Amino acid sequence: MSRTETVALVTRYYDAFNRGDRPGMLALLGDDVAHDVNQGGRETGKAAFAAFMVRMDRAYRERLTDMVIMASEDGGRAAAEFTVHGEYLADDEGLPPARGQRYVLPAGAFLEVRGGLIRRVTMHYNLADWIRQVSG
Repeated sequence: MSRTETVALVTRYYDAFNRGDRPGMLALLGDDVAHDVNQGGRETGKAAFAAFMVRMDRAYRERLTDMVIMASEDGGRAAAEFTVHGEYLADDEGLPPARGQRYVLPAGAFLEVRGGLIRRVTMHYNLADWIRQVSG
């Protein structure tokens, strides 16, 4: 894929996220997608990714803004930087209790692309900042 095609693919992926279109997101992932959870482990495969999104949708409502997407010359890797605007809806294991707290925090992702699909998503945000925002 070219740089332009990769940027368009990643843009479609995050547009689907913002619409709440989980099947649309999954359609852009390879069956063997590797998902590096922020400050957590690696989950592999579409089924694991879909299960992660079910857990996330139960506990959080999020919208991403200020999106900047960059890709390598060969289109094999991309990075996205954005601002997460969210609401903490239900308790998530090991985290503070949810009371509908709102939060805003910068985040980013690194993605690998092969064969026209996203094969890796590595997420990063400042968990300590998120905890501070929802605990205040």
